[in-house]
Formats: sequence, C-alpha cells, structure tokens
Amino acid sequence: MKTDAKSLLKIGTAVFLLYLCIHYWTGISGFLLTIAGTAFPLTLGCVIAYLINILMSWFERHYFPNSTRPAVKKSRRIVCMIAAILSMLAIVALIVWLVLPQLIDCIMLIINILPGAIEKLLAQIENLHILPEDIFNFLEGIDWKSQIGKILESVTSGVGSVMGTVIKTVSSVFSGLVTALLAVIFALYILLGKDRLGIQFKRVMHRYLRPKWFDKVMYFLGILNDCFHKFIVGQCIEAVVLGLLCTLGMSIFKFPYATMIGALIAFTALIPVAGAYIGAGVGAFMILTVSPMQALLFLIFIVVLQQLEGNLIYPRVVGSSIGLPGIWVLAAVTIGGGIMGVAGMLVGVPLAAALYRILRDDLKKDPLYREKNGILSAE
Repeated sequence: MKTDAKSLLKIGTAVFLLYLCIHYWTGISGFLLTIAGTAFPLTLGCVIAYLINILMSWFERHYFPNSTRPAVKKSRRIVCMIAAILSMLAIVALIVWLVLPQLIDCIMLIINILPGAIEKLLAQIENLHILPEDIFNFLEGIDWKSQIGKILESVTSGVGSVMGTVIKTVSSVFSGLVTALLAVIFALYILLGKDRLGIQFKRVMHRYLRPKWFDKVMYFLGILNDCFHKFIVGQCIEAVVLGLLCTLGMSIFKFPYATMIGALIAFTALIPVAGAYIGAGVGAFMILTVSPMQALLFLIFIVVLQQLEGNLIYPRVVGSSIGLPGIWVLAAVTIGGGIMGVAGMLVGVPLAAALYRILRDDLKKDPLYREKNGILSAE
C-alpha cells in the first residue's frame, strides 16, 4: 500500500486530535455543554418553527392557491403564519378552559370532603376490628380538618418565608420566559424566510460536499423530514380519535366530566402510547370527587381503551402514515422511552421510520432482490 506525505499528515492530525479529546475530555465536554446551553433558545426556536410550519403549510395550500395577484402572494406568508399560530393558541386555550376550572374545583372539593371521608373510613375500620384499640383511639381523637389546614398552612408559609426559594423561583421563571421569547422570535424569523434559508442551506452543502455526498445528505434529510411530518400529523389524528372514543365511551357509561376528560386525554395522548395514562390519572382523580366506584370503573375502562388504542389504532394510524409496520412502532416507542423517556418516545418512532425506509430502499438495490421481484427482467 503506497502512502504519501499528505495521507500521513491527515492520519497524524486525526490521531493528535483524538489524543487531545481523550486527555482533555472534562474541559471539552464542559465547553460543549456550555455551547449547547447557550444555543438552547435557537434549538427550541427551530423546533417551534418546524411544528408551526406543518399547520402553516396547510394554510398556504388553501390560501387562494390559484390567485396570481401580487397582493395575495405578498400576504400569503404572513397571513398563513398568523393563522397557524392563532389556531395552535386557540386549541391550547380551549383545552385549558375545559380542564383547569373543573380541576381546581375538584381539588377544593377533595380538601373539603377529605376529613369526613377519613372519619367514615375510621368508622368502617372500627366495625371490622382491624386495628388495635389503642391505635384506633389515637387516630379517632385527631381533628383531621384542623390538621389538614395546619399542614397546608405550614407548607404555604414555609415556602413563602424562604427568601432564597422565592428568588430562585423568580429567577427561573424569568429565565424561562426570556428563553421562550427568544425561541419564539427566532422561530418567526425562520418561518418568514424559510424559502431563502432553504436555498442558502443547499448552496452551502453543494459547495462544500462532493456531489455524491450532497445527494446522500439531501436524500436522508428529505426522508427524515417526511417521516417527522407524517408522524406529527398521524399523532394528532390518533389523539383526536382517542379523545372522541373516550368521550363517547364515558357518555355511554354515564361517567361524569365526559367532555372535559376526553379533551384532556386527547391532549396528553400526543405522548405516544403512555400519554393517555397521564390524562387517565387526572380524570380518575376528578371522578373520585363524585363517586369512588365510578373512578374505579373509569380506570378499568381507560385501561381497556388504551390497550385497544396502543395495539390496534396507534400502530395502524401512525404506523401506516409513516410507512412503518406496527410491530416496529411499538418497538421504537419502547426503546426510545427506555433511553430518553418522553422525548425518546416522541423522537423514536419517526427516526425508526426513516431508518426503515433507508434500509428498505437500499435493499431494493440488491441484485438478488431485484431478480426475485422481476425488476431486472422488467428493465
């Protein structure tokens, strides 16, 4: 094998850089984390822009699509962007309006009826003779209403009296608001200039990559964008279907808060597979204020509905929309959730779909596959 000075220089440089990374890994990793933290508003802005662009693209396709008027062309981008943002805010506001007031009322009701419920429970325990007499007399002598009030008062006063906690909380809230504001501003800039940014990105990639690598990168990014786009749309459709089924089932079985809990479960179902259980926990808590037996029956109902949705509806709706078989959807959700939690569940399915499509397209180039499926003979 013949090696020239240029190849040896590249190998030596790579080995030296690898040595530096290993030897100074602590400092390098800290520097990279600092950069990632600083760039977090920009990263969040890209994510927000991508999500808004899905709805914005739909509005652009339906905003006077056949019109050639200059005024329509100039206003299409800004009008569709505003319509997409207002639509998303309206959906979130509707869900909060349906859920939050009733949830607060249920919490206040729980606080008011909890002392009486504890006294009834103690009376039932006394009839069953489960606890020893001295322990039961001690529990029966406690003024549960005053004790619960003291606990809430101590928690409130304790949190309010610690100045450090207040300062830390205010600082965190202010930092979060600044980050969110910067992310939203960056997202708006991306949406307004998305066509120009796309052209500039392609020009840079074409300039600094070989034509073969440029085609591969653009092919991979195209598949990745298509999978994420279809996954988000399919996930929203699946959440709406689950929310409607939950509302319909609760109405049939005469459960309280049917519309509100259905909207809550539809919102939490945006988290793949496990999201509906989060909404079910809040819904069971709310139904508990009306009837403990109905709360238990609701949990049984939601478990059955979630099993039906997780094994039949979700793989077919989301899996078919992104071209991924149902078994791999479940596998991607399981593995992604185990590695990165909720974020892994959200990212795992479209990533698995992209890899599945790339592998499938590559396998189609195999001569044995092409001969078996008659591609060679057709050509």
